[in-house]
Amino acid sequence: MSFTHKNLKQDLDDVGSNFDGAPGLEFRMATHALGLEQSGLSYQSIPPGYRFPYGHTHKTQEEVFVVVGGSGRMKLDDEVVELKQWDAVRVPPGVWRGYEAGPEGLEILVIGAPSLGEAQREDVEGRRDWWAA
Repeated sequence: MSFTHKNLKQDLDDVGSNFDGAPGLEFRMATHALGLEQSGLSYQSIPPGYRFPYGHTHKTQEEVFVVVGGSGRMKLDDEVVELKQWDAVRVPPGVWRGYEAGPEGLEILVIGAPSLGEAQREDVEGRRDWWAA
């Protein structure tokens, strides 16, 4: 049996500062650390009242966002949905997505599939301040 065991908070680098966001923004990508071949995974912690600075969409990839702590809102194209702990939101390819934290912050797991290997950047389009006002 072959497996990989990592702690999302202790074993993965926090690249939150790469997103030019608020202090305390945490973004930990687990895909490579876990050696995932058919899926993707990240952990994100968004500080209270903060909106993630980028919206994005995928050409082929489906994503699932799971709220593991706190609350917030998610914008999906032109619709905004309220999020609370243990909510799961499936987002199909082609839908723009962005999220913001409520008063106690927002902790999410983002699960994507399929893994696109080295061509992953070709599948995603991002836009700063996509969700303005």
